[in-house]
Amino acid sequence: MNEILLQGGLVVDPATGREAKGDILIRDGKIADGKAGKSAVVVKVEGLVVTAGLIDPHVHLREPGQSAKETMATGTAAAVAGGFTSVIAMPNTSPVADGPNTIAWMKQRARETGVANVFPTGTISMGQKGEQLAPIGSLRQAGVVAITDDGHCIQSAELMRRALEYARMFDLPVLDHCEDRSLSAGGVVNEGKWSRILGLPAWPGIAEEVIVSRNVLLAELTGARVVCQHMSTAGSVRILREAKKRGILIEGEASPHHLTLTDDRVEGYDTSFKMNPPLRTAADVEELRRGVVDGTIRFLATDHAPHCSYEKEVEFDEAPFGVVGLETALGIYLTELVHSGLMPLGEVLGRMSMFPSTYFGLGRGTLAVGATADVTVLDPERKWVVKKSEFKSLGRNTPFEGRELRGRAVLTMVDGKIRHDLDGRVVGA
Repeated sequence: MNEILLQGGLVVDPATGREAKGDILIRDGKIADGKAGKSAVVVKVEGLVVTAGLIDPHVHLREPGQSAKETMATGTAAAVAGGFTSVIAMPNTSPVADGPNTIAWMKQRARETGVANVFPTGTISMGQKGEQLAPIGSLRQAGVVAITDDGHCIQSAELMRRALEYARMFDLPVLDHCEDRSLSAGGVVNEGKWSRILGLPAWPGIAEEVIVSRNVLLAELTGARVVCQHMSTAGSVRILREAKKRGILIEGEASPHHLTLTDDRVEGYDTSFKMNPPLRTAADVEELRRGVVDGTIRFLATDHAPHCSYEKEVEFDEAPFGVVGLETALGIYLTELVHSGLMPLGEVLGRMSMFPSTYFGLGRGTLAVGATADVTVLDPERKWVVKKSEFKSLGRNTPFEGRELRGRAVLTMVDGKIRHDLDGRVVGA
């Protein structure tokens, strides 16, 4: 299909400020202007929202080495089903993505088997061990868009300082899972009522807040760009808010589960609610939402972390951390942020497209003429029930099974190619 005309939708493009009913013409994989030719495929999208393809800044695709959990093929299929045209892949693979050879393999595998854009990250330290810096310059040359040790927080402030100095030299953001392990001490649930009732090891919020504070100070010292991943506590939000008021280049990231669920959900020892950092209190959730609304936290991610079913079907403290999110995140954000009246639709969509594209230099996130045709068409009013049996992802570890959501992606295009068509609109056309 050389030409596709998306006709009659509400075009919401925060990058250009456009928010009006109109058409989007796609020609040879690019957003085009002018009139559609006679051979163009016309897709009627009246009553739907047409926006730039969504971008997820925090995804675990598990390849290489852990293909029983997820693959580039299944992970990107889940992405486009959820409306995401691009994902930023974490480096906790096997082997760990701490060198250019692994990055090259990931990029090649994504091109061969994926249906969404995959932008890899490299590690901060060799083997994610927090002892020796990875070759940051070589990783940059290999094409990483950021560096992170992901679930292995750098414990040494000195090593983190050196990482930030090198990252600034190569204009790379540093993404950090904020956890002081001397304080979390093997905890698996939030420290409080439910850790005491259930007799489970506690993971106190201060373990996150200490590292957020350290990262603020080091970002201020080095001038590097830092993102505090999947923030979970009210204290972390307050620290970040104050830092940003002082102009420090530090950002925060939220995830659907931390914005919507509280620690009482672990009452039944259900490992679908085991994630790191753990679910926190209602007061933490309220402050996280406030942080998203006022712009203290600007990244809206999924932290998509698929596991095999048998891995989760064990005792709570033995199960791996993590939940899937690519296919439910848009519905959660629309339900909890837009339909609740907390944020306008355009602001949420901008946070999920234009902002991550600009921050990571991806060259996406807009419907401007000439831009790559990564497009998401969504029905903001569609009600649907989460059924993990229908997931494209190999992971079934969702905390939202059976929940009714309002808002869903119905058509996803990557580089002008239709990769997801929920209602068979194009086939019908």
